[in-house]
Amino acid sequence: MMGGNSSTVAPLLMDGVVQICGNGLAFAAIKADGSVVTWGSASQGGNSTAVAPLLTEGVVQVFGTYWAFAATKANGSVVTWGNASTGGNSSQVAPRLTEGVIQICGNSFAFAAIKMDGSVVTWGHAIYGGNSSVVAPLLMDGVVQICGNGLAFAAIKADGSVVTWGDARSGGNSLAVAPLLTEGVVQVFGTSWAFAAIKADGSAVTWGDASAGGNSSAVAPLLTEGVVRVC
Repeated sequence: MMGGNSSTVAPLLMDGVVQICGNGLAFAAIKADGSVVTWGSASQGGNSTAVAPLLTEGVVQVFGTYWAFAATKANGSVVTWGNASTGGNSSQVAPRLTEGVIQICGNSFAFAAIKMDGSVVTWGHAIYGGNSSVVAPLLMDGVVQICGNGLAFAAIKADGSVVTWGDARSGGNSLAVAPLLTEGVVQVFGTSWAFAAIKADGSAVTWGDASAGGNSSAVAPLLTEGVVRVC
């Protein structure tokens, strides 16, 4: 039920599999011909029959939230399936997902897609990042990277600034460190409920739930320079 038994699709998994993505309760495998095979909990993405005609060719990557999947195709379109409220249903933003999508990021309950023009499209659970309307003007262009933690998103723009949305306590609200996120950010990493950003000067900025890494004050003097990676 949770993906450990793939016997129902075993003949399709005998050869040609080039990538596998798992969400919380199911798996999706991309084959060399661009088709997708799914198994696991049916309602959480293990059953993709509703979108099967769209998954027979051209799929280049699959991403997951906890209970849903999103696939990008070679033509820049996106196909979603699984639990509707956590990203499996993208009908509200469907017109924006027919072309031009170059990257998708998922957190536990929502998806965010970057398009070729640098704009961002979000869907899934509204509170946890599926609704980005509060920061929509900042996501119209210039976005080059998105990081999702468990309940929020952080987007880096071409000017090195960061835009956040989703659950406020988990990093969706970065007002406490906003002056440090206006420029120079080169990468963002996430725990379940917090974020850490590396800046071009080698410093690190953290925000979100204090107990999950959002408060780095105890080691702040060690994060002012020389940071090259955060894990």
